[in-house]
Amino acid sequence: MMEKLELIRMSQGLAAHSGARLGLLARNIAHADTPGFRAADLPRFAEVYRAGEGQGPVRARPLRLQAEPNGNTVALDDQLRRMAEVRQAHEMALAVYRSTSGVVRAALGRGGQG
Repeated sequence: MMEKLELIRMSQGLAAHSGARLGLLARNIAHADTPGFRAADLPRFAEVYRAGEGQGPVRARPLRLQAEPNGNTVALDDQLRRMAEVRQAHEMALAVYRSTSGVVRAALGRGGQG
């Protein structure tokens, strides 16, 4: 049962991390034409989780060193690829959360009602 609770905590953390990361990526895309803008991203959730930081805030980091002539480091194809990766992680987190929540509710005698 404790493993299920840890799995719920982890899936909640992944969902929160995905939302924060998606926000940064959207900001990068919004500034794709801003001279001197430096793209940022969060580390992957696995890195954050292994480091024991869980759901806490994580510093953004530069994505790439090579800048356009105007100093902008946003590469739209890279940002869109990262967004697809984040969307997939978020969907997985929600699926795990739904699944484990059902097990916990059943264990508490509340059946599969949600």
